[in-house]
Amino acid sequence: MEKYDYVIVGSGLFAGTFAYLAGQKGKRCLVVEKRDTIGGNLYCQDIDGIHVHKYGAHIFHTSNKRVWEFVNSLAEFNRYTNSPIANYKGEIYNLPFNMNTFNKLWGVQTPKEAERMIAAQRAAIKGEPKNLEEQAIRLVGTDIYQKLIKGYTEKQWGRECRELPAFIIKRIPVRYTYDNNYFNDAYQGIPIGGYNSMVNRLFANCDVELEMDFNQYRDKYEKLGKKVLYTGTLDSYYGYQFGKLEYRSLRFENEVLDTENYQGVAVMNFTDKETPYTRIIEHKHFEDGTQKKTVITKEYPQPWKEGQEPYYPVNDDRNHALFEKYWKLAEQEKKVLFGGRLAEYKYYDMDKVIEAAFALADRELV
Repeated sequence: MEKYDYVIVGSGLFAGTFAYLAGQKGKRCLVVEKRDTIGGNLYCQDIDGIHVHKYGAHIFHTSNKRVWEFVNSLAEFNRYTNSPIANYKGEIYNLPFNMNTFNKLWGVQTPKEAERMIAAQRAAIKGEPKNLEEQAIRLVGTDIYQKLIKGYTEKQWGRECRELPAFIIKRIPVRYTYDNNYFNDAYQGIPIGGYNSMVNRLFANCDVELEMDFNQYRDKYEKLGKKVLYTGTLDSYYGYQFGKLEYRSLRFENEVLDTENYQGVAVMNFTDKETPYTRIIEHKHFEDGTQKKTVITKEYPQPWKEGQEPYYPVNDDRNHALFEKYWKLAEQEKKVLFGGRLAEYKYYDMDKVIEAAFALADRELV
């Protein structure tokens, strides 16, 4: 019996945005979620009064006014500005790469001096870059690459930069000013009190079933809805019939420290290869916390295996070709919609997730 208009598989931002818009159109939605919480990777955990981003740092940023007004209708945002720091063997540099970075590296004091230094180093690569190492040097030169990109990237992907395709890095933010705002977008911030309140608003009018595997009980759930919106991994939906798509995963280690301020910044990247984690998040700095303690999270990249959380798609030729085979099957479905970073096998910024959900809703909810 079709009790719902949509059975929505997963409860991340794409699913939540569509569910909210569907509810506004009077549609009935059932959400089926494998985890014991809703919100996907936005979920925040309260530890000693600090809102801990359980699945990694999430800073909302966009230049799309419609998207910004949408999220602000769901929660009040603070004015947090992403200004991460790079730590290379105890040397501290600004991210994005700006005049502070260049002064620390080379002692330069003017933008022209910095431009000349980078231009001279970029010239080391002749012709079209053949891999990520050559692409990075072509964009920012050898010094920045060696100290601030190489080790971090190799930890993140588990491969040497010379083995990674050039297209993984399309641009690297370089500023010939002292501006240390990582993003160029017009709007930026984090919901006051964490993302959970926003997530709860998105799913407020839905029935939700937690700790349920849609693929395991597919026959049951497909009968409950007129259509399915599937936001899980695409290869698992089709039973891995062509093989498994590859991902990179992350492991998080939380520590509660008996100090008010551990590193003075929310995000610190460790760019040498010897440090086993890629970054430390100090969560209280996302919201100007004044708690007597602090919570830090060390982030360790690792290969993805069945049962672990898939975070980053491995965008090489093999995986792209495999995804295209699955996507051709998805395009033939009449009652199943697909969307979100897992189903589309792509890395999405949060505002782009919402834009994609808007687009689906505009087509579907007429």
